[in-house]
Amino acid sequence: MKQFVCIVCPNGCGLMVDENTMEVTGHKCKRGIDFGVNEVTNPMRTICTTVKTTFAEAPVLPVRVSEDIPKSQIFEVMSEINKVVLSKSVSRGDVIIANVLGLGVDVIATSDLIKEL
Repeated sequence: MKQFVCIVCPNGCGLMVDENTMEVTGHKCKRGIDFGVNEVTNPMRTICTTVKTTFAEAPVLPVRVSEDIPKSQIFEVMSEINKVVLSKSVSRGDVIIANVLGLGVDVIATSDLIKEL
């Protein structure tokens, strides 16, 4: 049995997942069942962080991944993000790193902070 706190909705249900049968208990909604099974079979996460820029007025720019990534690759993706130093202006939604680590996920800007610089 594995224990998790569901992070899909504000309820924060305490889930128990039987790894052999994939039976989930403790959920208050169907999303908890899906989360519990996915957490055992293929845990996924999102990343929201910042990248460095060369602009004194905005030394960092917020970014995020366009879709969830495997939890096991968070540190590898962060390593790639930490290599970036933006020297050109970008807009919200612009791709900062395309297809990061071949995962089919882009790192995108989440702010127009340096668009006008």
